[in-house]
Amino acid sequence: MSQIATGASSVVVERLVKRFGAFTAVNDVSFTVHSGEIMGFLGPNGAGKSTIIRMLCGLLRPTSGRALVAGFDVAREPEAVREHIGYMSQKFSLYNDLTVIENLRFFGGMYGVEGRAFATRSAWALEMAGLLGRESTLTAELASGWKQRLALGCAVLHRPPVLFLDEPTSGVDPLARRAFWELIQQMAASGVTVFVSTHYMDEAEYCHRLALIDRGQLVGLGAPAELKTHALRGELLDLDCEPLGLAIEVIREAPGVLDAAVFGSTLHVVVADGNAALQELPPYLRARGVTLSRIRRIYPSLEDVFVQQLSGRLAEKRATP
Repeated sequence: MSQIATGASSVVVERLVKRFGAFTAVNDVSFTVHSGEIMGFLGPNGAGKSTIIRMLCGLLRPTSGRALVAGFDVAREPEAVREHIGYMSQKFSLYNDLTVIENLRFFGGMYGVEGRAFATRSAWALEMAGLLGRESTLTAELASGWKQRLALGCAVLHRPPVLFLDEPTSGVDPLARRAFWELIQQMAASGVTVFVSTHYMDEAEYCHRLALIDRGQLVGLGAPAELKTHALRGELLDLDCEPLGLAIEVIREAPGVLDAAVFGSTLHVVVADGNAALQELPPYLRARGVTLSRIRRIYPSLEDVFVQQLSGRLAEKRATP
């Protein structure tokens, strides 16, 4: 196996494509990730996030394109790739009928971590997971947050330079999620490259960069602040009005409105000209039976960016003959 030098780049993806028969799950995706970087994957269910991760883990062979992970080609050297990564799935993947230490010993054996190396690494994993003194506890008896921390410890026993986390905090309570992310940030600070897919927008803020994936394509790439500043086409207004159903229906037809979506009990509306909209939308809505109690400019959130990116692509798809 020949390792390919990539310098500071831990993962290099060039025009990656994956087809299943006539269905294209991943379509011409390219990006580069550096050592110590946390890269977040955002996208709806079925967008292609997990398919990309599985290709990068050497579990799926790309239809075309090229990807290097830790310096190894995922198509030509999948075994070498798997030796140099850690992987944690969205579903708890350890053995509930084994104790904490037995799970660590099992995964240590799979990765070839034995003897003194295992003693050192398992002690670190137990401390990291907050499970010191609970080595003999059945894994089934652990709360979900502790199970995920144990799973993370098992995934990194062999000190991999690249770590893949596929929706790792799904079903975990907010406090446990925050503690889990503190561990991820510590690993990144030590030089580990972390890929994480998530549906939680607050978690996405912790990433150094985000890749927005939709229908197998990369539709946005950048730091969270960069995406919020540049990816939203227009200015964002928050409208407190009722009834919401009527409001969302009529405001999408208003002049100067580029997009609109319900956010909780209010509307977030993207407009071409904020000053004009602040003057023109109140009488427009009142004339159509909508009661408006507040309208104001707001700073876009990642959710605003995400919703507009997807709704814009849906509109383009509907307009295509």
